[in-house]
Amino acid sequence: MIGRNGEGKSNLLEAVELLGSLRSHRCSADRDLIRQGERQSLIRGVCEGGDLLELELRRQGGREARRNGKVLERQHELIGPLRCVGFSALDLELVRGEPALRRQWLDRVVLQLEPVYAELLSRYGRLLRQRSQLLRRGLASDALGDLLEAFDQQMALVGTRLHRRRLRALRRLEPLAAAWQERLSGGREQLQLRYRPGSVLEGEEAEAPWRDALLEQLRQQRPQELRLGQCGVGPQRDEVALELGGQPARRYGSAGQQRTLVLALKLAELELVQQLWGEPPLLLLDDVLAELDPGRQQLLLEAVGEGHQCLVSATHLGAFSGGWHQRSQVVTVDAGVLISGQ
Repeated sequence: MIGRNGEGKSNLLEAVELLGSLRSHRCSADRDLIRQGERQSLIRGVCEGGDLLELELRRQGGREARRNGKVLERQHELIGPLRCVGFSALDLELVRGEPALRRQWLDRVVLQLEPVYAELLSRYGRLLRQRSQLLRRGLASDALGDLLEAFDQQMALVGTRLHRRRLRALRRLEPLAAAWQERLSGGREQLQLRYRPGSVLEGEEAEAPWRDALLEQLRQQRPQELRLGQCGVGPQRDEVALELGGQPARRYGSAGQQRTLVLALKLAELELVQQLWGEPPLLLLDDVLAELDPGRQQLLLEAVGEGHQCLVSATHLGAFSGGWHQRSQVVTVDAGVLISGQ
């Protein structure tokens, strides 16, 4: 897709991402995805296998997901026919940005591997918000203690399941990302991904002992949490440490190394989803070539050019040469309208 800035290229790619993963890399609230003055929006797409996927976003009343005209009781059932991996200029903040960005990235990976993870995230988010409200309400100690104990039992269970899935996904991603980092850097850089949970989880990875450990930490943290009015342990405090040669890439990596690292993460995600489901996901590249030098532009295009269907946005065709241009369908985006024929 070719078009000037502000013509709607990113909106189209974001719509595809929402339909394939139920999540936007740019917004967390549906109201920010609906045109001003409108009460709802509808995303509709037909997949290669013939499935008609629809996701309706509403300012009031929540979302509705439909597949072939049938309303789905669970939204995550929409994930599957259209698996996609998105890469935008915003992803370049994965290295330099706050831990929440890396948690969100890892969550998107886990969603591709286990769609039911969406329900776990939603459930934990509700528990966390409600528990934080309790901490700030100042109820009588006995009543508050009983309520917090009930919440903690549930948070320990759901939190443990989030921890385990994040850890498993990162373990599968690390060798793939390390191999891509080595390739893209000409063998000069070694990448390590470290999972640093927001809870103390020791010993063998198993649900029962981790759940018990998290529950005990929640109980021990209560006096401090009552003073601060927020929860101090759990998946909401997870960190994914990105290291190059054993050093934090956020502090010691050059701008070029950091960009290469993000490329390695995205290519690893693409490869992992393909390994698990047997076919490559759709790759969404939103104006990322503008953030890369010509050498890295070619490395990226060569890495994904064979065997992957890509939707790419750019302001001009200068970076696309040879086989890429010949094999591609080029459309222009003008004020949100697609014009084919270039």
